[in-house]
Amino acid sequence: MTTHSFIAKRLLMVAVAFALLPAAAFAADRSALERDARAALQTLTGSVPVAKSLSGSAAGVLIFPKVTKAGLGVGGQFGDGVLFKKGKVAGYYNTAGASVGLQAGAQQFSYALFLMNDKAISALSANEGFEVGVGPTVVLMDEGKAKTMTTTTAKDDIYAFIFGQKGLMGGLGVQGNKITRLKD
Repeated sequence: MTTHSFIAKRLLMVAVAFALLPAAAFAADRSALERDARAALQTLTGSVPVAKSLSGSAAGVLIFPKVTKAGLGVGGQFGDGVLFKKGKVAGYYNTAGASVGLQAGAQQFSYALFLMNDKAISALSANEGFEVGVGPTVVLMDEGKAKTMTTTTAKDDIYAFIFGQKGLMGGLGVQGNKITRLKD
């Protein structure tokens, strides 16, 4: 067995273990999670004008202040987040995913979903979790798109922002991601 094959099998076992553990096992202290989520949202809306505009018209904002991603051939990511509706906590969520492909590295990042309508909010509780890419339209906002978009041109269900990346993760792969509500 080659070293690469051995490492890939070990990482696959770790990714499967993450998927099988209850999401609540990853739940951070709720008050610290809320504080971190509010700080991350403030950082995003303070540096990206369209994010600030969207936050005012969104039905809800789901923010994951720290998502950890790592992989070598096979990878995984996880993190906890908070759903805010009109500035108040409306629920706690977990994001988890696995990926396969040409990839190597580890990183942490923040990620925010601006849920623009009731359809997007409903998708979070449907089918025991929300799978990104299935259901409502999700638009990943990059620097160029964020500069040209306004709340008038915002017509999609969900706008996603990834920000505050730390670490190095590179490669190409196929990734699945699921967002699940944590028990209250």
